[in-house]
Amino acid sequence: MEKTDLLVLQFQQKDVKAYENLYNMYCKSISGVVNTIVKNDAVAQEITQDVFIKAWNKSDSYSSKKGRFFTWILNIARNAAIDYTRSKKYKQAKQNLNSDFFVDILETNSSLENTTDTIGLREFVKKLGDTCKSVIELLYFKGFTQKEASEELDIPLGTIKTRNRNCITELRTMLRV
Repeated sequence: MEKTDLLVLQFQQKDVKAYENLYNMYCKSISGVVNTIVKNDAVAQEITQDVFIKAWNKSDSYSSKKGRFFTWILNIARNAAIDYTRSKKYKQAKQNLNSDFFVDILETNSSLENTTDTIGLREFVKKLGDTCKSVIELLYFKGFTQKEASEELDIPLGTIKTRNRNCITELRTMLRV
C-alpha cells in the first residue's frame, strides 16, 4: 500500500493527522485550480478550505476503485468553484466596483445631463414626440439601462428597445438635415 493510499484510508477513518498531511500535499494545487475559475486568491483559499472540510465530511463516498483521491477532491473543488461563480455573492462582487474609481466622474444624474447636453443634443430631443423624449431622456441623459427605463415608464422591455431604435433613427434624420 502506497503512502498516499494509507493517508487516504486514515483520512476516511477521521484521523486528523492524515487530514493535515493530505491538506498540505494538495492545497496549493487545489487552490490553483479554484483560482483559475474564480480569479481571486482570497476566495480561492476560502473555497479550498471548504473543499477539504466537505471531503472530510463525505470521505466515505470516496472509492479508490473509481479513481485517485486527488482526482476526487479536484472534482469537488472544481464544482465548488463553479457553484461560487453562479452565486449571487460572486455576481454582486463583479458588479459592485470600488467607488474610488469613479470619484468626481458622475456626481448625480444632472451632471450626466449637463455633460451630455454640451454637444447640443437636448435641442434636437426637444423636437421629438413625447414618447421619444421620455425614452431618450432616461436612457441617454439620465443613464438608465433599458430594463430600468422599462420599469420606470411601466412599459415592456421590448417596447423600450423598439422605441429607442426608432427614436435614434428619428434623431439621425434630424441631424442629417
